[in-house]
Amino acid sequence: MTIAIYGRSFSEEHIPHIQQLFDELAKRKAQLIVFEAFNSFLRPRINVGTEIKLFTRHSEIKNKAECLISIGGDGSIMDAVTIVKDSGIPILGINTGRLGFLSNISLEQISTAIENLFEKEYRIEKRALLRVETSNNIFGSTNFALNELTIHRKDSGSMITIHAQVEDHYLNSYWADGIIIATPTGSTAYSLSAGGPIVEPGSNNFVITPIAPHNLNVRPMIISDDNIIRLKVEGRSKHFLATLDSRSFNVDSQDELIIRKADFKIKLIKLQGQNFYETIRNKLMWGIDKRN
Repeated sequence: MTIAIYGRSFSEEHIPHIQQLFDELAKRKAQLIVFEAFNSFLRPRINVGTEIKLFTRHSEIKNKAECLISIGGDGSIMDAVTIVKDSGIPILGINTGRLGFLSNISLEQISTAIENLFEKEYRIEKRALLRVETSNNIFGSTNFALNELTIHRKDSGSMITIHAQVEDHYLNSYWADGIIIATPTGSTAYSLSAGGPIVEPGSNNFVITPIAPHNLNVRPMIISDDNIIRLKVEGRSKHFLATLDSRSFNVDSQDELIIRKADFKIKLIKLQGQNFYETIRNKLMWGIDKRN
């Protein structure tokens, strides 16, 4: 099996577990393609083996890797998505971060996860993405997001007004610090922190969540992801920030942002027994109250 490895730096305490991961892969004679920058971090700390190849971009693993292992937190998964893109390569997330909604294989599960991977005892979850277009192609070739598009004001002194249209229908003008357009996957990220609802991953929706709206009767809204959303922003500043997952861009107030469902999905590898409801219950610590 050919496996791509992507990751970020991790603390010294995780070294034995990551070494175990590479030992498990070596025992099964996996062919490894390691992200070049991550390989430079690993080399002084981990024995990754000598028979590995390196990659830096999407084209170097497309049609070559059978899966990608992401080492880190959910941020590492977000990075991996921009590398995997539309290749169909499924992602297995090993969590060295904190919460880990997406990267939800714990360090203690590494041996079991690798065994299940090679025995094909897992299932694939397909996650929808959104795509953002502008007339001047501000976002380039990575104009998609697994979690959300967020529009922020650039300065801290004044609100912005976001004019929102769904299909051909005017929805609202939001006076706020910003707005979040989230996928179901992103409903447990920034949108949740801003008061948005939790949405099941396969529900085919967008969540529109204003950030600190001036009008207190404005609330988050769920719409079908078959809709096209159009946003225009105005305020005292002529520029504002637009963020796709963790990637930020300066956008001019003259630009209209067009949001629609992306034409591909990301595949996440889930172990047998893992499900969305168990994940949110554990990560959000539901049931800690003894009455449950």
